[in-house]
Amino acid sequence: MTATSTPRPPAMKRAERIGFLRTLHAEWTKFRTVRGCVLAMVGALLAMIVVGLLGTAAPAPGGRGADSASYPKGPGGEAVNDSFYFVHKKLTGDGTLTVPLRSLTGVADTGIGGKPTNGAQPWAKAGIIVKESLTQGSPYVSVVATGGHGVRMQYDYTHDTAGPSNKVSKESPRWLRLVRSGDSLTGYASTDGSHWSKIDSVKLPGLPHTVHAGLFATSPEAKQDTAAGTGFSPAVATGTFGAPGVTGGWSQGAWSGTQVGGDAGTSGSYTNTLKGGFTQTGDGGFTVTGAGDIAPVVGGPVMGGGFSIENFLVGTFAGLIVVIAVGTVFITGEYRRGLLRTTMAATPLRARVLGAKALTAGGIAFAIGLVAAAITVPIGERSALGRGFHVFPVTSATELRVMAGTGLLCAAAAVLALGVGTLLRRSATAVALVIASIVLPFLLATSGVLPPDVSQWLLRVTPAAGFAIQQTLPHYAQVLSVYEPSTGYYPLAPWAGFAVLCGYAALGFGLAVVRLRRRDV
Repeated sequence: MTATSTPRPPAMKRAERIGFLRTLHAEWTKFRTVRGCVLAMVGALLAMIVVGLLGTAAPAPGGRGADSASYPKGPGGEAVNDSFYFVHKKLTGDGTLTVPLRSLTGVADTGIGGKPTNGAQPWAKAGIIVKESLTQGSPYVSVVATGGHGVRMQYDYTHDTAGPSNKVSKESPRWLRLVRSGDSLTGYASTDGSHWSKIDSVKLPGLPHTVHAGLFATSPEAKQDTAAGTGFSPAVATGTFGAPGVTGGWSQGAWSGTQVGGDAGTSGSYTNTLKGGFTQTGDGGFTVTGAGDIAPVVGGPVMGGGFSIENFLVGTFAGLIVVIAVGTVFITGEYRRGLLRTTMAATPLRARVLGAKALTAGGIAFAIGLVAAAITVPIGERSALGRGFHVFPVTSATELRVMAGTGLLCAAAAVLALGVGTLLRRSATAVALVIASIVLPFLLATSGVLPPDVSQWLLRVTPAAGFAIQQTLPHYAQVLSVYEPSTGYYPLAPWAGFAVLCGYAALGFGLAVVRLRRRDV
């Protein structure tokens, strides 16, 4: 005989909903009538705002003015570096540029004993480029040889396609070619100038009829690992080119040399001994030397002392300490005063009571985090820009995710604290345990006191992974930087990190429900 389940009538479902809403209202009334909880949450809000703004209130370095406080923006609105030495002509309509690259060398000024080191940096570049204009951030397509990653075809800063992997040298030169047909550009590479391999073909919608095209060289700063930590030193790259071969609507006259951007940008620099420029060789070729990069701006030391949005939210950890304490006391206080017996007598469904408490504490914590972020981020941005700092630009969607994510981070922490408080029934022990699982790993991982591998491990497996919801800095394989928690990079994606924290909160809440059902209050 097969058993069948009888669905609950609508009247019963409505009664259950009404019962939960009444319980929720009762818990909300308890919270708002306890002056200590209300004042504590106001304190959490103020702590997040004040600590966040004070933590980014340093004076502008080197007397930099507000005129330097913005990054060039690429076609997609992303912050970019667009600094290189360019030997160019104008190309009107369709055309082809072909050139042999005979060598790529580099020099880095380490500042150690005044002796520079030789060797091109892994992402130093020399090659050919078609660029909409000489304005930083304008669309482009390039085919380049790099110091350590072979030939690449790159365009519009964020796109990178690998070509032949062998390193360019006098014994093993590379021929590079770009073909323009309307708004389509195709890149090729060859080892002998006769047999060509296609790298990629891309479109730049809206590309003007007349563009700038030619040869270029650039190099990001050299990464230096010392006893004091990871640093970067000025470096240049030099490309030695044979005579360019052109077809199509090229302008007449000599090739011109321009330092695009006027300097080497945030990812490179010149010194008294390292300069950019070009010379023409007797066979019609060129030697081009430059510093900088054509790539997205990333975080870490190469960002040039600027701020990202999460820097303005550094006070989140201070607010979380208060939120955790309130979330814990919201249940342990009733245990201590014996009020939970009265609550359970009025509402025998213990899971309903705990769910109402979680929704109340989590909802209030969400509002606190959201309001704090909505206040701190715009004020911090205006303050930083006014003091001459760069501020890393993000899309409106990313900014909204960070603000809402800060609220969700606080909410999840409050629910976790409530669950742990229910399990342990002791305020001090529960508060210390939750702080040690969320705030402490975050501080240790981002302070740089731990090895990078340990820091990344902490931000993968502990509830502190939830802080990843605030991350805005992108990670690009074609940009050399220090991608570590101490420089603002989390090992998990924003929502993946938040999911780890939610998993802990759900586990704590679930165990609390089981414990509350099985144990007398």
